[in-house]
Amino acid sequence: MALIAAPRWAAGRLRTPSAAGGRSPCAAPEPGAESLCLCSYDMVHYGHSNQLRQARAMGDYLIVGVHTDEEIAKHKGPPVFTQEERYKMVQAIKWVDEIAPGAPYVTTLETLDKYNCDFCVHGDDITLTIDGKDTYEEVKTAGRYRECKRTQGVSTTDLVGRMLLMTKAHHSNIDEDLDYRKHTDNFGKGPKGHSPWTGVSQFLQTSQKIIQFASGKEPQPGDTIIYVAGAFDLFHIGHVDFLEKVHQLAERPYIIAGLHFDQEVNRYKGKNYPIMNIHERTLSVLACRYVSEVVIGAPYAVTADLLDHFKVTLVCHGMTEVVPDKDGSDPYEEPKRRGIFQLVDSGSNLTTDLIVQRIIKNRLEFEARNQKKEAKELAVLEAMKRLEEEKH
Repeated sequence: MALIAAPRWAAGRLRTPSAAGGRSPCAAPEPGAESLCLCSYDMVHYGHSNQLRQARAMGDYLIVGVHTDEEIAKHKGPPVFTQEERYKMVQAIKWVDEIAPGAPYVTTLETLDKYNCDFCVHGDDITLTIDGKDTYEEVKTAGRYRECKRTQGVSTTDLVGRMLLMTKAHHSNIDEDLDYRKHTDNFGKGPKGHSPWTGVSQFLQTSQKIIQFASGKEPQPGDTIIYVAGAFDLFHIGHVDFLEKVHQLAERPYIIAGLHFDQEVNRYKGKNYPIMNIHERTLSVLACRYVSEVVIGAPYAVTADLLDHFKVTLVCHGMTEVVPDKDGSDPYEEPKRRGIFQLVDSGSNLTTDLIVQRIIKNRLEFEARNQKKEAKELAVLEAMKRLEEEKH
């Protein structure tokens, strides 16, 4: 069996390459292998999901090791989410077979053997301990380490910066402004410059990326087609709890999530929402195991045409406020008229607003965390450069 280590948030056995969403660009699949991925999985985004997708493609079963709050605080700084929130969030990603709660921050051969894994998987960035040591040194030396490509254009650093600066430059169809450019140049930047692993880059959506994340499954006879709509911004545990409850409403649910365009979300949410643009939100929702399909840029009002086109059986909405459409009408008027509208209580009170409040409350700590992380990475880069120069 195999153990794959990815970023510090996952560990698990992998399924076949076809079921895992394509081959990894960095390693050939190993049939029958169990892999382990390890990470903090704080502020889970589509970059984390993409690494897990790649890790899953390397074997048959994927276990994701998630660190405790204490371990993250010691090595990286204060986590945004609690460990219980992070455990549930990782389990909701469709490429994850199992999670290993409380995984150690430093990955050892003992950890791999404990979970009967052949190797571990990590992205092509570097993860360091509080004293600047590579957390994967032991498994690399033993040849039980695999690597997958880091997803360009997304990082926790960038997302936190968007919240703190209140900029709209990340929205689709909006030009970058000076404040946002200043953020990408300075947020989390240490006195010695940028680390290529922590810095901010631009996300470019492609059809291939959507195909990799999409299930590709059409609804089958006997499926209950359920439609849900919203921003699904900073896809979080509140969304997961809601979608899980919706999924439980039918024996064979086929959930279609309608995502509103950025400008529409900003109309009813205000400030600089959404924090993630439509392309980023699409991948985040597609990575959820409860979602079968996504409508990119869904109309705010759930129309008869939409219901008929997708043959929708049921329309669900959470307990959050429903803002009227531009003309003052109820966006759920048509499904209510048909008697197919249902409110669903997720049991969670976590919202995107609360997440932003957590970040703002701890602003200075997060900025310090990013600067310390980047300083450690730059020190490693310098050491690697010196080694290369000595060779020549």
